[in-house]
Amino acid sequence: MQHFTFGRNNGLRVSALALGAVTFGSRWAYGSTSEDIPRIVDKFADAGGTFIDTAANYQDGDSEESLGRLLDGRRDDFTVATKFAIGGKDGSGVLQTGNSRRAMTRAVEGSLRRLRTDYIDLLWVHFPDFVTPIDEIVRGLDDLARAGKILYAGLSNFPAWMTSRATTLAELRGAIPISGIQVEYSLVERSADRENLPMAESLGLGAALWSPLGGGLLTGKYRTGSKGRLTEWNRVVHTETDDPVKAATVDAVLAVASEIGVPAAQVAVAWILERARRSTTGVVPIIGPRTVEQLDSYLAALDVRLDDSHYQRLDEVSRIRLGAPFEQLARDVTLPIGGDTEVFAPAQIPRP
Repeated sequence: MQHFTFGRNNGLRVSALALGAVTFGSRWAYGSTSEDIPRIVDKFADAGGTFIDTAANYQDGDSEESLGRLLDGRRDDFTVATKFAIGGKDGSGVLQTGNSRRAMTRAVEGSLRRLRTDYIDLLWVHFPDFVTPIDEIVRGLDDLARAGKILYAGLSNFPAWMTSRATTLAELRGAIPISGIQVEYSLVERSADRENLPMAESLGLGAALWSPLGGGLLTGKYRTGSKGRLTEWNRVVHTETDDPVKAATVDAVLAVASEIGVPAAQVAVAWILERARRSTTGVVPIIGPRTVEQLDSYLAALDVRLDDSHYQRLDEVSRIRLGAPFEQLARDVTLPIGGDTEVFAPAQIPRP
């Protein structure tokens, strides 16, 4: 598996796929078995994978505990990322959640205990609480870095304007940089194309993309009534018939899969991997296999190469409307400047 730096503004090396550990545990009544978890980690490592992503609240702390046991004696072979902000085993009350320095420090201490380590490679702020000032988040992350408890910091599920402000404040104050973002992204969820991914490209941030299969939608299994993460975790299931763009996207994925002779899931992941190759910064899909067989399918996607016609076909069918002001900027604009008429051509700026 290939490795690269997670963005242009840091030296953190990550594997081309990140192993999401959201299913590692049984406290949510839906997850990997105790037999499969070590097999998944070992097989991921054998394939060259080094980037593992978890969170304090995943499986109510069971995910971090499972990883702590498995990484004992080989901790330095992996880049371990975890998240805080929405509670977990240490509590989910008003004093244990949110982005405050107090909640941040307490959460990191709990994660270090469960992971059986003295440092976290990459700490994500899981969600914004829209209460804690960005200034406090930046200072809190810097305090943890100076104490040696975290090495890199990132923002997960944050609006682009908040990430941009945090990045700027960190630069101006010489604090630990914001190294990357984590957002949902797949062929059926491309909202990040509006702001977050162009921002990451511009600022040199890495981008970790969760749910690359759209909660299983892009496998085509929901057309046959199969269950999966969307149903087992009681998330709202937006079937492809609910949205014409999603329906057309699933149709195209299934068609391409048939044409090149691989499962639809591998086509969906291969498209994101190709999207990553065309990026100027580090883009990493976060895979979330529940079984070894699912991991095998994800790993097989590394060898799937979409030709330009297939890539463009999937890109076009899944493309979202960017809205204002982006659609205006996608057209040539004529403006009077100093009494003369000049033509600006922002349409020449490459879209994500």
